[in-house]
Amino acid sequence: MEKQEFDKIWKETLGLLQISVSDATYKTYLSHTHLIDLKEVGDRIIAEVGCDSVFTKQQVEQRYSGLFQDTLTKQLEKVVDVTFIVKQTTAHSRQSIEKPAPLFDIPKINQEEVDNAIKKANIRTFFTFDKFAVSGSNQMAHAAAQAVADNPGVSYNPLFIYGGVGVGKTHLMHAVGHNMILKNTSAKILACTAEDFTNDIVDGIRNKTTSEVRKKYRKLDALFIDDIQFIAGKDTAQEEFFHTFNAVTSAGGQVILTSDKPPTDIPKLEARLKTRFQAGLIVDVSPPDFELRSAIVQIKSEERGIALTNEMVALVAGNVDSARGIQGFLVKLFTEVNFNKKEVTNELIESLLGKASQEDEVRVKIDPENLINKVAKYYSLGKRQLLGDSRQLPIVRPRQIVMYLLRVYLKLSLQETGRIIGRDHSTVMSAVGKITNLLSTDVDIQADIMGIKKSL
Repeated sequence: MEKQEFDKIWKETLGLLQISVSDATYKTYLSHTHLIDLKEVGDRIIAEVGCDSVFTKQQVEQRYSGLFQDTLTKQLEKVVDVTFIVKQTTAHSRQSIEKPAPLFDIPKINQEEVDNAIKKANIRTFFTFDKFAVSGSNQMAHAAAQAVADNPGVSYNPLFIYGGVGVGKTHLMHAVGHNMILKNTSAKILACTAEDFTNDIVDGIRNKTTSEVRKKYRKLDALFIDDIQFIAGKDTAQEEFFHTFNAVTSAGGQVILTSDKPPTDIPKLEARLKTRFQAGLIVDVSPPDFELRSAIVQIKSEERGIALTNEMVALVAGNVDSARGIQGFLVKLFTEVNFNKKEVTNELIESLLGKASQEDEVRVKIDPENLINKVAKYYSLGKRQLLGDSRQLPIVRPRQIVMYLLRVYLKLSLQETGRIIGRDHSTVMSAVGKITNLLSTDVDIQADIMGIKKSL
């Protein structure tokens, strides 16, 4: 087969795959595949598809092999059998499929200049677009941030990103700054928190250097402020930010703000600031779903040089429900592997999950009695029925979930959990292990745990 025809087939195949799945699925999995070879065997064709990583291969092979087979069969008008392998460089060099035009032309620049510019702008080095996993929960925010990186000061100004703790708001904001610096290392960019901004204003007043502080913030090409909700109720900070915002945007500069809630829900925020924020684009970032958490686990584990199987990735993603929690868990795993010289196994991961809190960012004291009542209510069971001796699955599974939450969420010991439930510690250990494993595969269990935690 001619190379030109070979490349054309794959380009068209990718186009069909892209319209057959969500953007999140395509970007997270399918876009990381490439056609390696096509072989005719009798009346069939064997297609060999390369995947950029073991994780991509496992996910694509399990979830989308039928889609690849059907799409290639339609393309080639012959029955196609698809095999997947992990292969990167040679596959990419063989295929010369036209890639989409980059958002901007990145000039050849000195890496030292880039590093210095990033440091001066207070941009976090590893917060880039290529290290940001995309799914349905953050797709809109990601697209908006990329549009701003393409045309800063034009596309959406200001860009206001809101959401809970650890969902990726700061990552996206810094990714825009990173791209702007790659375009122009001389760009005047500053990323800071609302607390930093307020402290600078206070210091300027105290030291009579207000003019220098204003010059620092008002002569920028881009101003990125994290947790803008913290200036609410502070009259001087809001006054200064109002004029800073006007100065930057009127000169064509880009403003990006993050918050834990939309502007209309921030108490004590001046109406004129709310109006300015609403003039741009306001997007929210939801907590990551299981698919996105799996991608985050894979990205972060590869960054730390930890090789995880598909089963291990699912185990972590099913039991840790925030991006920041995933990062914290992988730090613990990295420590065990590199400093305590332990081998990465399912047993090690399960052990660490049993010790870790699922809510590292916020600890709320919850009474075990309240937790049991919430689980009973969630499953429409009586407390006596829930903690009784019935071995019917509709009662056994909620009972196991109670033990799991007492052990993992409230961090009670095996003995204490057993005392509360009326079981021995081995029964508790078995129940925790069962739910831990189910969380990596059973979407109903995932939804139940999330629903119970919300009720708490």
